[in-house]
Amino acid sequence: MMKIRNFFAFALSMGIVATATAQQQEQFSIVTLNVDGLPQKIWFAKVNADGPGSAGSVRIGQYLQKKDYDLVFVQEDFNYHEELTILLENDYRFDTWSGDVGIDGHSIDLLHLQNHRFECDGLGGFWKNAISVTDTQRTAWEKSFGKFSHAGDEMVIKGFRRYDVTLPSGTQLIVYNMHMDASSYIDELEGKDGPDREARLSEWLQLKDDILSRLDSRPVIVVGDLNSYYSRDQIKAQFIDAIESTGRGTVRDVWVELEKNGEYPAPTDEIVCTDDPANILDGETLDKIIYINPATGTKIQAVSFSLDQEGYKHDGKMLGDHYPLAATFTVGDSKGTAIEAVQNLTDNAPNYYNLNGQRLGQPAKGVYIEVNGKDTRKRIIK
Repeated sequence: MMKIRNFFAFALSMGIVATATAQQQEQFSIVTLNVDGLPQKIWFAKVNADGPGSAGSVRIGQYLQKKDYDLVFVQEDFNYHEELTILLENDYRFDTWSGDVGIDGHSIDLLHLQNHRFECDGLGGFWKNAISVTDTQRTAWEKSFGKFSHAGDEMVIKGFRRYDVTLPSGTQLIVYNMHMDASSYIDELEGKDGPDREARLSEWLQLKDDILSRLDSRPVIVVGDLNSYYSRDQIKAQFIDAIESTGRGTVRDVWVELEKNGEYPAPTDEIVCTDDPANILDGETLDKIIYINPATGTKIQAVSFSLDQEGYKHDGKMLGDHYPLAATFTVGDSKGTAIEAVQNLTDNAPNYYNLNGQRLGQPAKGVYIEVNGKDTRKRIIK
């Protein structure tokens, strides 16, 4: 077998040695998941009887411990926070928990329940010990709809949290985690979800305005349970296109970029969900990972996307409310380093070598040097 130093000497003679920047390009992973932490019952009343409860929340924590993501953002972290985080305490730091939903420990005017609102938002962020978060800000939505109907959004104070994140290398970025207004299945079926759509549109506009008011040289990542589909909500026009029209940054949805060849579902398209395992990649989720690269400043690039439908189950049942949506990013604009993004690579692809100089027998995911006759180039294989 060719020794590593001999390979690079050979590569140098051909002018194809990967730059130190490419070899040392920083990478980080991020996941968003709704942990369905509403209580299974309050007093003797069933509230979320089919939710994960205490034992299921421990299993979600076990799942996260095993996956070892760098950045974890959760929604509906209400009544089982300790169970969720107990196994993560050695490796992660945590955002401030905003509290639970229930009777115990809360002052509730039972004669005027219509006025009551739990002060919690259910949002949380966990980050590996080597990562620093210097500032966390909590903002409530200006508009929401439904208390004892329409998914009960106004029973808690939904909104978003903004995190100032510094990676181990010193790279800085901003992350927004949120939970948007929901629609009930019955309301959607009967065409009564108009107020929910209006609330979500208001929330998308509020989010856009907040991002633009503070957009600087740091990249921004938006994650969460957005309760939104491109075929139902005006995400593309009112958020993505609106930000890009300012010329201050580019906006990408990781799922659209890596699985849909950059083509967003049209507003007139039928919604294709992920309930059917056959649609695991083609189907859209209510959760999103969207990122914004500023026009000038640090750039990041999504290099992988996953929806963990198989690993996030117990006894055949999904652990939380949705399957975890995860992505991996590299720091640095790949277009600026002559690395080409490649999709649907064919089996008759040329020889591949990883950055350690080891030859690969077949295409695989990662950053590789491709040697192909007259043409030699670096590529990200997705």
